[in-house]
Amino acid sequence: MSAEIIDGKKVAELVRQSVREDVEQWVSKGNRRPFLQVVLVGDDPASIVYTGTKTKACQDVGIETNTLELQDTISAKELKEVIRDLNNDDSVDGILVQMPLPSHLSQYDVIESIDHRKDVDGFHPMNVGRLSVDQPCFRSCTPAGVMELFKYYSIPVKSKHAVVVGASNIVGSPMAVMLSRENSAGKATTTICHKYTRDLTAHTINADILIVAAGQPHLIKPEMVKEGIVVIDVGINRIADETSPKGYKLVGDVDYEAVKKKASWITPVPGGVGPMTVAMLMKNTLLAAKKSIYPD
Repeated sequence: MSAEIIDGKKVAELVRQSVREDVEQWVSKGNRRPFLQVVLVGDDPASIVYTGTKTKACQDVGIETNTLELQDTISAKELKEVIRDLNNDDSVDGILVQMPLPSHLSQYDVIESIDHRKDVDGFHPMNVGRLSVDQPCFRSCTPAGVMELFKYYSIPVKSKHAVVVGASNIVGSPMAVMLSRENSAGKATTTICHKYTRDLTAHTINADILIVAAGQPHLIKPEMVKEGIVVIDVGINRIADETSPKGYKLVGDVDYEAVKKKASWITPVPGGVGPMTVAMLMKNTLLAAKKSIYPD
């Protein structure tokens, strides 16, 4: 068996095209363009790249955006005051604080200070809680993108055994909830594994669907999965590669070349889940502008 490849770039472009058309229709009715405010604290190189990718995507779909660059010495009180002003600014539809934050700032406190109606990342406790009880909310972008991939490729989830490796609040935990809930096109039986899980293979070998977000390159080997499994690799890791001009290459948490010989469907890295994350952020920002989740 050789797996069908799940093309995240293609599906992400379809999502973005849909958002692009919806934005223009929204504006044509006399509404202002959706506006996403990005907040960048410090000068972490990776964060600068990520915020650049997001602002470029906004421009591509017709969403206005601005990046507020703050010194990494900013106090928690000062940062919360900035966010409070953005919360009260009716011209701002979505607020995105780029993670990670400097070590003296609590990401949880900062996230909680964002108005949940503008939390387009889907990280606020209000949105997390509403997700858990199957109510309308802003869904965390990466797991929401995975669900969109299942939908596009008509990959059945209902009544399947889905195993999620990684229990982060950004990917693993909300992914497990979405997979199991009625209104998120899930309805799967879900197991979530983490760093304290004993005998990871005992769980992965029984999975119909395996979603890996552990941050460990090539963690999942072919002997850990069964024939016909659906594999979603959320991990993106940089490893040394002397043949690359950059001196490194990007790989996932799954041993892709080996595992794809047993899988029925698999995402590549890069080009699988990553593009979907940004596309779903665009979708959330439009929903925030239209007040589709939280009407006035």
